[in-house]
Amino acid sequence: MDRSGVPCPPWLARAIAQEGGCISFCRFMDLALHHPVHGAYGSGALRIGPHGDFATSPSLGSDFAELLGLQVLDWLEQLRGHHRSNRLSLVEMGPGEGHLAHDLLSFLLEHSPECRDQLEFVLVESNPGMQQRQRERLAAVTDAIPVRWSRLEDLMASPVVGVVIAHELLDAFAVERLVFEQGTLKKLGVVLLPERSSPQTMILEPEIAWVSLPLDQQLVDDLAWATSRCGLQIPPDGTSEGWCSEWHPGVRPWLHQVATALESGVLLVVDYALEAKRYYSPSRRDGTLLAYRQQQCHQELLRDAGQSDLTAHLCLEPLIAMAEEEGWLSHGACRQGEALLSLGLAQRLQALQHMPSSQLAQALQRREALLRLVDPAGLGEFRWIAFERSSQGPDRGATFNSRFLREPLPQ
Repeated sequence: MDRSGVPCPPWLARAIAQEGGCISFCRFMDLALHHPVHGAYGSGALRIGPHGDFATSPSLGSDFAELLGLQVLDWLEQLRGHHRSNRLSLVEMGPGEGHLAHDLLSFLLEHSPECRDQLEFVLVESNPGMQQRQRERLAAVTDAIPVRWSRLEDLMASPVVGVVIAHELLDAFAVERLVFEQGTLKKLGVVLLPERSSPQTMILEPEIAWVSLPLDQQLVDDLAWATSRCGLQIPPDGTSEGWCSEWHPGVRPWLHQVATALESGVLLVVDYALEAKRYYSPSRRDGTLLAYRQQQCHQELLRDAGQSDLTAHLCLEPLIAMAEEEGWLSHGACRQGEALLSLGLAQRLQALQHMPSSQLAQALQRREALLRLVDPAGLGEFRWIAFERSSQGPDRGATFNSRFLREPLPQ
């Protein structure tokens, strides 16, 4: 790993200096993404979509939301059977540009007109820059169904009954960066280097660099839990010098908060995730962390702080184990390609063949987007992971059926 200096924006240099000149990578990632003025998300600097910094499934067109909408409608119908007198809530955590919220609202209004009287849409967004863009995108549809923005803390104070969607949310949670050095597992931090002048400008330029730090007690405890509860070995046998990986300290607190905010209903997590044997593998020596900017991805994680997205995969086994310990009942998980095929993606592809020739360009564009959604080298590798929560507790057994986990119908 290159530990030479990397240019650091003055706002970040001041923040690191105020914290003693050295911070954990977890803290660096949090500042780089979520600082309210300078963070990539907090400031609204990142643009999501085919022509932005990176594309998401909802940004490729409305088909993704419409297929997901079939599953959401199923869950809402099941909830109505259990909670006839309750207003139901559809909650999206971290709605990004608002693509998914907009298209889901449109789909629900078309296919379930009773939503106007029974449903509210709640967006949980902590970053003001992103929230403003969501308001602009949703302005045309907010008159049909009640839409509100809420803090997660407010939902915890007034729990709802409904469906919670976390699409590409947890991969932006700050992670601890683990490194194996000289036979010992450590964590990586970011240190502010002494200022030096640039030969070109003769102006003092702040720089930052990687630094190895000992594991703090909380991280030691978390990794010990992963070993005893999930059978994980971190680092795994055969690990070589310089091996890196990640740990997500923010996932368990979030699962606890969402469990408190949801009185009864379903949580769907859609994100990049890997099984532990692939996640903590000796051959995956650089971990899963990547930086994205202007449709390019790279592993120079300290560069362009506040201007690039930073993202890390989830590890499936700890995620599910943490959820179960926080009172969730797991329905299961599958790849996005499998989920969308179960919800009718193949039928949509087939229907494109019968579109009139005058709409050939539109049909080809939709076909390309649908194939990208299931591409195993890209978005098709996303995992859909469903959990449910009942006021009677997880020991009561499953209350809801998850249609996306069924085997697709043969063509």
